[in-house]
This record gives sequence, structure tokens and C-alpha cells, in this order.
Amino acid sequence: MSKILLIEDDVAFCKMLETFLGKKGFEVKSAFTAGEAYKILDEGSTDLVITDVRLPDDDGLSILNFIKEKYSAIPAILMTGYAEINKAVEAMKAGAFDYISKPVRPDELLKIIDKALNIQENSKNTSNTSEPKQNLKKKSVEVASATSTNFIKGVSDAAAKLNQYVDLVAPTTMSILIIGDSGTGKEYVAKSIHDKSKRSDQPFIAVDCGAIPKELASSEFFGHIKGSFTGAVTDKVGHFEAANGGTLFLDEIGNLSYELQVQLLRALQERKVKPVGSNKEIPVDIRVVAATNEDLEEAIKENEFREDLYHRLNEFSIEMPRLSDRQEDLMLFVNVFLDQANAELEKEVTGFSDEAIEALKRYDWPGNLRELKNIVKRSVLLTQDAIIPLKLLPREIMLSKESIKDEPFALFNSKNEQELILDALEKTGGNKSKAARLLNIDRKTLYNKLKHYDIKL
Repeated sequence: MSKILLIEDDVAFCKMLETFLGKKGFEVKSAFTAGEAYKILDEGSTDLVITDVRLPDDDGLSILNFIKEKYSAIPAILMTGYAEINKAVEAMKAGAFDYISKPVRPDELLKIIDKALNIQENSKNTSNTSEPKQNLKKKSVEVASATSTNFIKGVSDAAAKLNQYVDLVAPTTMSILIIGDSGTGKEYVAKSIHDKSKRSDQPFIAVDCGAIPKELASSEFFGHIKGSFTGAVTDKVGHFEAANGGTLFLDEIGNLSYELQVQLLRALQERKVKPVGSNKEIPVDIRVVAATNEDLEEAIKENEFREDLYHRLNEFSIEMPRLSDRQEDLMLFVNVFLDQANAELEKEVTGFSDEAIEALKRYDWPGNLRELKNIVKRSVLLTQDAIIPLKLLPREIMLSKESIKDEPFALFNSKNEQELILDALEKTGGNKSKAARLLNIDRKTLYNKLKHYDIKL
């Protein structure tokens, strides 16, 4: 059982996180100050540290320096607020394994913990034992599978088409590009493809390309060697090497800088990576599944995304249906998320009232499955009864009318087309994805029409 030291001065949040990690099989010790943390570290038997960046008697960076000087083998994860990205960059340079933004997403934290502990174990076994790396990778996959949500197939026509594509492409070696709005479940589909592939017993490494600071991107993807830059106190295994033999999932691929796109393309073509500061190339065998909610073809025209990388990633594409396009699956997801919320919150809620169910069905779900999951969990937390009443749903859901896609709002002819586009953009606050949905056209068509009418946002 891995032992985690949790350093957080918010007592309520600390206890909640301690309980959550305890249920996932970790032994957790909590410290509310840096002073308490130093004592626990000196006692020994700590495998991983998770620390807040702000503490009453010190800060997370000081704790990182303490660990670096005395316990360099212990990986540390820093928790930061959204406004503290500079602190996160400093922390990574100071030797932090990774950072996570508050509010903390449990699934994301578990992935980081799993990766940190398995890389640490890999390092120990490389120097102290002859245990094959393959066994370590298999263990990593087992831990990840135990903490992740299973892919829910659904029963709608849109779900049937999606499942057909997954079953078709999973056994192949093709690179896959998953296209869809935020919250539609792109990562779950990527994990399902991995689980059904010939690499299923190897690592599945998920990377949020939009969350990696530009200064650290090369190190994150390709690793670095000790002393390669200020703060590089130990060797670091990059995402490519960590995924060796398995699947590398690159979420929000459109957020990568142009410079990193060049490096990524080279690594994919040559199947080799060179850690920062090293002259040695490391061969890697990975399958890449990428995902985006952007129009990459439009980004190519704007010289923001490389066309050669796009074609390298897009050997096969899968379009994710919006939740509003798979109404038959809505209550299936509601029930699954209800079970998950009951388990996490230790409650026994049996369902929603008839009025609440009708409101859920009327709502358009712009945030898709992620929004639905959050609403269900919030409702389970708030309710005092076995049945969740309508009044506990957010106001926008309670007052929702028939789904916007059913309204007679579409492009009819060139005379009123520009006016309708402008009206749709105004109604959606300039959100192009929502505007395209309102107009009953796809995003690519909307982008082309915006360019045609020279509409700038």
C-alpha cells in the first residue's frame, strides 16, 4: 500500500481528499502546516507528497526544496489555484513531479498519482532488482483501470455508430483523431480503443496538451536528464517513454505550440525521442490517439497547425456525438452517474422525480456528459430524500424549454444567412460551437461562412 503525505491547510478539503484517497487504497497522512510535514517526512516511509502551494508557515516551493535536498527519490505533486500558474512553472523547475489546478478533479489526480508512483517504482527496480519493466507497466494499467470509469456504450443510433467505429479501428495500428465538443467523453473513447487493442496490457497515458506550460513542454513529452537545466535534480521520464508499448492519448492537440508540433511530428515519424539535455535517442513503440474540440483544418489555413502533423494523426477519425444528439442515452448516463455519486458521497439516493426527469430531458446540455455528471453529483449531495426533486436542479435546467435544436432556426438563403449567423452568435455569446448547433450546421461550415462574410469576433 503506497503511503501519501497530504499537506493542505484547508482542513475540510484536506479531510475530504484524505477520505477519497483512502478509499482508493492509499495510506494517507495529513499535515496542515509545513512544520508538521517536515516531521512526517523525517519519520520516513513516505512514497509520495501532495502539497498546496500556500501554507500558513511556509509555501509549497520550500517543501519541494526540502524534499529535493533530503529525499530526492520522493515525487511531489503541487496543488495550485488557477491564478498561480507561475508558481506551478517554478515548482516544475524546482523538481516537482507534476502540478494540478484547484478545484481538484479526482480522476485527474489519480492519474498523476498512478504515473508518479509507477515511475518511482520503475526507477527503484531498475537500480535494485531485475524485475522486468513489462510487469511494472502491467501493474500501472491495472491501477489505472481500477480507478477509471468504464466506457458506457449507449443505445442510441449515434452511440451505435460510435461503438461500431471503436470496434472497427481498435485492433489496428492506425493513429486516430477524435473530434468533438468538450465534455462528450473523448478520453473515455480513447481508453476504450486502448482496452480493445492488442496493447491493452500496456500503459495508457493521457496528456492534456492545454495544461502544459510552454516552457516545460519538451521535458513533459520527451523527458530530461539530471542537470540539463536549473532545477533538473533527477532524470525525468517523458510521456512518450512512459507510454512505450502502449497508447499515448493527446487531448486538445490543437493547443500545442507550433514548435512542439515540429518535435512531436519528428518523434512520431522516427519513433525515437531525445530527452532534454541528452545526446542519446530512445526508441519508442506507441500508438497515438489524439482529440480536439477545434476545427484543425481551419487552424491549418490560419497557419496555427501543421498539415503534415494533422495527416499523421488523422489516419482514422471519429466524431463524438453531443449529448443532445443521443437523447435515448440520457437516462442511462443519469443512472450510471447516480451510482457513482452515491458511492463517492456515501449516500443511497434512488433517482429523480418525474418533474426533474422531464426537465433533464428538455435541457440542451451544452456541457455534454461532463455537465450531466456534475449536475447529478451536485443533486445527490444536496438532496435529503431518496428521490431528487425538481427544485434542487440548477435554475437554467428547471426553466429549460424544448431543446434549442428543435426550434425552426436554420439557414435558408443567402439573403438572410448573414443576419441569422450574427443573431446566432449574439444568442450564444460568441460561442461558435453553440452557434453552429443553433443554426443546424457543423462547425466547419460556420467557420467557412464567417470567413465568407468577413465576420470577426
